[in-house]
Amino acid sequence: MAQKRDYYEVLGVSRSATEDEIKKAYRKLALKYHPDRNPGDKAAEERFKEASEAYQILSDGDRRAQYDRFGHAAFEQGGMGAGGFDFNAAGFEDIFSDLFGDFFGTRSGRGRSRSRRGEDLRYNLEISFAEAAFGGEKTITIPRLVACEACKGQGTKDGAARATCSACRGSGQVRFQQGFFTIAKTCGQCNGQGTVIKDPCRRCGGSGVGRTTQTLSVKIPAGVDSGSRLKLRGEGEAGGNGGSPGDLYVVLTVGEHPLFSRQENDIVCEVPISFTQAALGAEIDVPTLDGKMKMKLAAGTQSGSVFRLKGKGVPDVRGYGRGDELVRVTIETPRKLNAKQRELLEEFARISGEELQPLTKGFLDKVKEMFG
Repeated sequence: MAQKRDYYEVLGVSRSATEDEIKKAYRKLALKYHPDRNPGDKAAEERFKEASEAYQILSDGDRRAQYDRFGHAAFEQGGMGAGGFDFNAAGFEDIFSDLFGDFFGTRSGRGRSRSRRGEDLRYNLEISFAEAAFGGEKTITIPRLVACEACKGQGTKDGAARATCSACRGSGQVRFQQGFFTIAKTCGQCNGQGTVIKDPCRRCGGSGVGRTTQTLSVKIPAGVDSGSRLKLRGEGEAGGNGGSPGDLYVVLTVGEHPLFSRQENDIVCEVPISFTQAALGAEIDVPTLDGKMKMKLAAGTQSGSVFRLKGKGVPDVRGYGRGDELVRVTIETPRKLNAKQRELLEEFARISGEELQPLTKGFLDKVKEMFG
């Protein structure tokens, strides 16, 4: 009788390999040498059996400890049943279901899912700039699936209990022989539910759900922005067979404001001022999210200057205070002058002279340096 190879050598792993590494190694070998992929190949079949035997020992903590201490001798007295190992040992069938579910076209296990969670829904909601800044409440109307009122989501007439599936006897699985071991497959008659509907609900036709239009109230937190998502738990589609409903995700789009633009939690406001206000200084009215407020301009304010109003921006959505308002002033040049205005400005130009305008003088000096 040929001497058995070391189980770690069979799987190609080290003696310190983790449970996950052992499982991955076995899966790779099992898929490669499975008899259904190698029909009539006795060598492949033997390699598959050898790998399966090694996996059954090394995947079990107690058996692995015995093997590490005593080697193959620990199992020579029928410890794994006649023939070296038992494909139908407790738990090993579940391992095959996990490893070969995709190969056999089904993923099965001991348990079965009698219910199905409902689908999540998305609703796109446009809100105003002010609603995004300070929050509010909106009412939306959505079409969705809800549990049938007549059968309470059971799908049966008057909500009666479902009948046990005769094909799988309520287990949700049917078993069949595949090569030299038994494998479980999802029952095709009840789709793994374990029960069937013999007398379906007339209103929903046995689906357990119906379509309706529902009105919901949505609370908008202060500080949200375009792209923010609000999750309304349990307001999605109804689940199947009494399963829990999905969730509703409200995705926000913030409308534009005629005066403000947003930079994270700060807002920006472009304010036009006159030449005389900029030159002489002034106190002007500035719009904010909280209403108008006075702001002083120093004499000689330049176009494009930015002034910061602390705490006049958008509240932080996490509650960390408010941003600021950035006021950018733009000097507005008059397009039409009457005779008196023109006369005064011409007199101002004669009195000023280029040497008294540092920005203009500096620019002209640079032009002369470049072009002579």
